[in-house]
Amino acid sequence: MRAGRAMWTGASGARAGRSAARVVAPMGKELKTAVLPETKKMETLPQIDQNPYPRFRTLIGDTPLVDVTALGNPKNAETRVLAKCEFVNPGYSVKDRIVLRILEEAEMSGELRKGMTIVAASSGNTGASTAMIASMKGYKSIIITSPKCSQEKQDAIRAYGAELLVTRGGLKPDDPEHYMNMETTLVDENPHDYFGVNQYENQLNPLAHYLTLGPEIWRQTDGSVTHFVAAGSTGGTLSGTSKYLKEKSNGRVRSIMADPIGSVFYAYFKTGVLLEPGKFEVEGVGKENIPGTMNFDVVDDAIRVTDAQAFQTCHDMASKEGIMAGGSGGLNVFAATELASRLDEAATIVTVIPDSGIKYLSKIYNKDYCESLGIEIKDPVHY
Repeated sequence: MRAGRAMWTGASGARAGRSAARVVAPMGKELKTAVLPETKKMETLPQIDQNPYPRFRTLIGDTPLVDVTALGNPKNAETRVLAKCEFVNPGYSVKDRIVLRILEEAEMSGELRKGMTIVAASSGNTGASTAMIASMKGYKSIIITSPKCSQEKQDAIRAYGAELLVTRGGLKPDDPEHYMNMETTLVDENPHDYFGVNQYENQLNPLAHYLTLGPEIWRQTDGSVTHFVAAGSTGGTLSGTSKYLKEKSNGRVRSIMADPIGSVFYAYFKTGVLLEPGKFEVEGVGKENIPGTMNFDVVDDAIRVTDAQAFQTCHDMASKEGIMAGGSGGLNVFAATELASRLDEAATIVTVIPDSGIKYLSKIYNKDYCESLGIEIKDPVHY
């Protein structure tokens, strides 16, 4: 059984479910106007535990918002750049939010039942979050990823007890053996025994951020946020958070997509044309296709970032702020500080550090790896 299949009713009463296919080609307005599911069940999901001695599993969300303005050079001295530290979630990434939301809703709806196996296609972090939360809830899990996934993330997935399947590299998005398509195949072949997280199509993904990350940012900035900067992979963080902030601010907050050079998002957002993807090394951001959970209607502009810029920012954060971030965090923070350098008016720019650099010690923080890519890090944190 796949999460997100024709389950949701929007404000108009029409079905908001999507096709079972994982890899989605651009579909014009239908793609851009994805409606977040509305369900009262969300009101009953666990919130942050106020118990002075909470269970670890209850600590997902309510992450710190820290000042990283000093990493850039804002054009206006009053501009601030703030970052949500999603790496302090129990699974060390922002993906804990969506996995908890999807699994809790599936249990309440009866889609996910005891004895079933949870299946997730992931570039790494959703896989680790799924393996962790599935284990805590007593489910078996199967995680499917690509060879691009760092060894640290693969090891964490296995450590939580999940079965890990690593596909061949270099596969086209429409290849049946592409990791995103393999989830579909496994679930279709075992509909009564397997439950698919379906993160690239499931509208509970952006809804999780609409209900948690967006409100947290608004509260932590006392409503002063002017810009939200985030990269997309599924697009859930960018789409759901941007939608909330725009609604709360009556459209005042601007949403800026950060995108690695080589991803198809930037060109598609600017021109509506899906170009051939290029190669990029930053994990967990950018894509070679357009997922159904990416809503470009809530995006105002986009900034492209190179691998070298993202990696350098990771080292700068570690050495100057003590924040060891993953490559997606480096990419987001670079884009946020770049935006700050362009704005004449004072602004409060909020971005996201999706995961921990501990997951990339063999890559971003490894001299030989960086040199193999032709990336020279200035003032590396520990070379």
